[in-house]
Amino acid sequence: MDFNMKKLVKDAGAALSRVVQLTEETLGTSEKTELDAHLEHLVERGNVTKTWTEKILRNMEAVLTPNPGNRIEDFFYEKIDKKKPNRLSNLEYVGIDMIQAGNEFGPGVAYGSALIKVGQCQQKLGQVERDFIGIAANCYIQPLRKFLDGEMKTVSKEMAILETKRLDLDACKNKVRKARSLLGQQSESGVPPEVLLDQAERELRVAQSEFDRQAEIVKLLLEGVSSSQAGHLRCLHEFVEAQARHYAQCHAVMQDLQRELAGLPGGPYYTTPPASTNALAENDQDRARVLCNYDARDPSELSVVQDEVIGIYEISDDEDYFMGIRGNQRGKHIANLAPLLMSHSQVS
Repeated sequence: MDFNMKKLVKDAGAALSRVVQLTEETLGTSEKTELDAHLEHLVERGNVTKTWTEKILRNMEAVLTPNPGNRIEDFFYEKIDKKKPNRLSNLEYVGIDMIQAGNEFGPGVAYGSALIKVGQCQQKLGQVERDFIGIAANCYIQPLRKFLDGEMKTVSKEMAILETKRLDLDACKNKVRKARSLLGQQSESGVPPEVLLDQAERELRVAQSEFDRQAEIVKLLLEGVSSSQAGHLRCLHEFVEAQARHYAQCHAVMQDLQRELAGLPGGPYYTTPPASTNALAENDQDRARVLCNYDARDPSELSVVQDEVIGIYEISDDEDYFMGIRGNQRGKHIANLAPLLMSHSQVS
């Protein structure tokens, strides 16, 4: 392989000069051309936008795909432009285990039947979750990633070019200052100092022109970055709508499950009282004093002690039972035992 040694030496010399120049600027021994206030402001806003977009994207991906191994796998599938694996969610795995356990216990057994129904519900929730993740990825994650991989990468590239042009400009300024300092002296190279100064000033004008042109390019790109937030706002609204639909679907699935479980033998343990009944209990109305101790026979009943005052209300869909309330605890009682346990007239 042929190498252009002259070019290699020249590039190495330029790189070394850059290092020396940056070091002198850091130490404050060399002047540095500053960006104008407007461009400086745009650069600062661009950096803030990039930083927070990266954080939001990273956190959103972690929320939608909690398993870091799955995220890495998805990343590689995207890079090789292949379809991601259609993996089950954790809820779906739980649902499968519940259904299998329910079949082992026996669908005719109360617990087995309930396990099957709850497992089927978990599978529905898992599918709803996967649908939401797909929608959220399309409407919010992908636009943010496209912005970072597209606009922001272009800005970073042009900013790097601007920094190179800025270093070239400052090097030319230093050369002009050095040439001016040699006026009236004998040049070591034999070239008159006036000629060296004229050459240095021409190079400075070219460097200044290139720097100004690159600064305008960066300025236009950064102004575009600021306007891109309007698009991100639309994406955010779409994400919120998708999330609202997701939770509404989950709520509907859970309500259906509660109704199904209420129809099974042995459940549910208690029925949530209507809001008006809760208010009555809280206002010391519809309360009764316990006449004697009673130990609940199963979790659906409420254990009570003598002279305790608890709230009570009738269960509209079952005349054989009423509900006892103690704080957040609720339990059924057989109505024909009420005269033995409660006295509505002896309320403190």
